[in-house]
Amino acid sequence: MKDPLPSDIFRPGQVLNNTYEIIGLLGRGGTGEVYLARNQIVERDLAIKALNARFSGNADYVELMKREEQMRNIIHDAVVRYSECSRTDEGHVFLVMDYIEGPSLNDIMFDRRVEDRALMIIAHRVLEGLVATHAQGIVHRDLSPDNIILRGGKPERATIIDFGIAKDTATGARTIVGNDFAGKYEYAAPEQLDGHADYRTDLYALGASLLAAVRQEIPVVGSSPGEVVRFKREPLDTSHINAPLKDLIDWLTDPDPAKRPQSASEALDRLGGWLKPDTHVPRKKGHNRDRKKRRSPLIPLLGAGALAASGAGLWAAGVFTPALPQITPYTLAASFDPDTGGTLIGHAPDADTAAALRAVFRDTTGSTPSETALTLARGMPDEDWPAHVSDLLSVVQPLDSWTLDITGNSATLTGLAPSSTVRDGLRNTLSEWRELAAMDVTSDLVAGPETLSWAMLEPELNRLATCGPLSAPSDQPAAFALFDTITVLGDVASAADAPAIEAALSPLVGDRDLRVETTTLNEDLCAIRAVMPRYQPGAVSVWLGRGTTGEAALTGVFNTGDNPVVDIQMPATLSGASLWVMIVDNTGKVFHVLPNINQTEHMVDNLGTVENGVRRVRVLWSLDDLKEDPKRLAVQVTEGDYGKSEVIAILSKTPLFDLRRPRDESVSSVAEALEQTLPGREDQIIGVASRIIDARP
Repeated sequence: MKDPLPSDIFRPGQVLNNTYEIIGLLGRGGTGEVYLARNQIVERDLAIKALNARFSGNADYVELMKREEQMRNIIHDAVVRYSECSRTDEGHVFLVMDYIEGPSLNDIMFDRRVEDRALMIIAHRVLEGLVATHAQGIVHRDLSPDNIILRGGKPERATIIDFGIAKDTATGARTIVGNDFAGKYEYAAPEQLDGHADYRTDLYALGASLLAAVRQEIPVVGSSPGEVVRFKREPLDTSHINAPLKDLIDWLTDPDPAKRPQSASEALDRLGGWLKPDTHVPRKKGHNRDRKKRRSPLIPLLGAGALAASGAGLWAAGVFTPALPQITPYTLAASFDPDTGGTLIGHAPDADTAAALRAVFRDTTGSTPSETALTLARGMPDEDWPAHVSDLLSVVQPLDSWTLDITGNSATLTGLAPSSTVRDGLRNTLSEWRELAAMDVTSDLVAGPETLSWAMLEPELNRLATCGPLSAPSDQPAAFALFDTITVLGDVASAADAPAIEAALSPLVGDRDLRVETTTLNEDLCAIRAVMPRYQPGAVSVWLGRGTTGEAALTGVFNTGDNPVVDIQMPATLSGASLWVMIVDNTGKVFHVLPNINQTEHMVDNLGTVENGVRRVRVLWSLDDLKEDPKRLAVQVTEGDYGKSEVIAILSKTPLFDLRRPRDESVSSVAEALEQTLPGREDQIIGVASRIIDARP
């Protein structure tokens, strides 16, 4: 956060459009500033990009902001989400977007070397975002390490930001910065220097960004236009980079666009193959019933003493005959897949050691390797090598599937753990083991389960719910593969509930992106919600408006002096139904507003007015309407009314209650009455709707 200056556009504590409270300044630029803000309605942090006054009056710069805001149509977790473009009373144009908390790839690559696997996961995530972006006809044109943010520092949560110079590829679309070069020379594709930008230019920029990250340096492309052009004509130098990361970068950054992937989807498919368990992460296809019960996750070094003594004694005593071949490097490769079983191949110094290693492998996997799985040979790195191999074969027991490659005193372990708890525990075990053993071990472990369904999460979601059910977005799939995004929606009784939900679900979802988006309500509202029937919206809805102007109050926020009005809406064709409307107040009371002592009618055919196929039943009126008819109900926000109330409408085939309720009663009394009247009448409920009235100073 930057220290505030008198010249800043906004100040901490300032509220824009009655919604966005400025928390602090994130950065300053030549044309404007970026702020951290808080949406007071949904209680979520956001980022706000604001233009300086002189640019807010410039049509071209305003058009750029409008173009960037059009990205709101792209809803993908790997792409920053935009919500609106607005103007303050002082004339400052500002853009509202998600606040992505975390370091950029640019920040990380200068702090430490990013592992190849992590870079490939970042690439996979960015390509997912580009698939969504390109599907809308948008080319980023400025993709670079500083525009890739890792949420929470996690590669699997990489997010693309800053579409300020994005190009619309639609016919006739206007690019405000023109068709000349736009972007950064270091990461731009060769054709981009001539003003040509399509989807393949973003892929080149991604490859150049990966190369910069693995080299830990910004590319030096030349100091003059001629040098830059000549540099871009040649393939980028990827020497000394290991496959498959090298292969990916070479493919993405081919100087000839025709030789690059022709779409982000094509690149994503091949990269997905490289990241698959067969090559990097073993996949679990089913359960092997013949697999033996696993032992503890790690044999202590002393526990492998017999094996070490057997091999070391023979090795030191020179029992190996001259006929044994000398092998360099000395290797062992083992793997397990629950569908196909285990494989073991490699070297051993003598028959006894080979038999012992085969036995450890059999105990770990339930698969019996052949007698010839291990070739007897000289060249073992040291006398402790059999013990270290035995330990590693035991370490992999908790994994669902795995591959272990040992060359000399270096080992690489990749695998799929059943959960993040198992994965993290195994990482800690390996870390402690490295301190005791001379073998260098690199691990790349993915946390499962490999497949996960919403139904598997529902028991835990029901346990965690504190204010009505926790649900999923309507367009979210019912099953989630590894690295998918899982979104949980709902209301909670306390601000501490959302972090608790995330903490409880994280071990269950493994390597998937978990987003918990909740609204905090008070205990009274939650007490009523706990007994409300669960029905899909549609049959009935609640409309909020302002009594002074008649305008809709989309946010539901009302300030001191405001006069909220409420309409219950339903299709005009709906007939013969009973309507019950109550307001759960922030004072601990429930007010029955329909029917009431002055309005006993509750059959919808006799209520409200019909216009354009919609029946509107007003239950809270304007103050002027109250003057015309004192029997009507009207409210006004005063200092003692601050807080959240909820309007609840229940549409049923028969009256909700057999007896008329009092004008107002306690939350506990209404909750008890609902618990008594609702069971067994599920088929009588046509629809339920509710809206929050948020009264503020």
